[in-house]
Amino acid sequence: MTGLESLVEKFAQNTAAQTDCILQGDARAGNKHAEKALAAYMSLRERGDVGRNALAALFSHARMDVRVTAAAFLLRHKTVEATAILEDAARGQGLAALGAQQALRNWQNGSWALDLA
Repeated sequence: MTGLESLVEKFAQNTAAQTDCILQGDARAGNKHAEKALAAYMSLRERGDVGRNALAALFSHARMDVRVTAAAFLLRHKTVEATAILEDAARGQGLAALGAQQALRNWQNGSWALDLA
């Protein structure tokens, strides 16, 4: 596994773990996983578009929450693909749908700021 693949895997694992913790009512543990996912993302972002492209591999992840989170972070870089994932998820229910709806709302109203140029 390459360094990029390892970072993408850390992002995915911690995003999924965060969701699981939230669903179990453990926000404190969920926040720890969120910090680890964000750290993995920041390391990928430091590598520029190569890192962002590596994260886009999660667009086909088995878990919707992982796909939505990756798409939310990649809206500026992969606008068409990320928007399609978020729109699909937003039609559903649960935390992933709520996250997708919020990401799309922020993108459309200009307040989105997860990966500024």
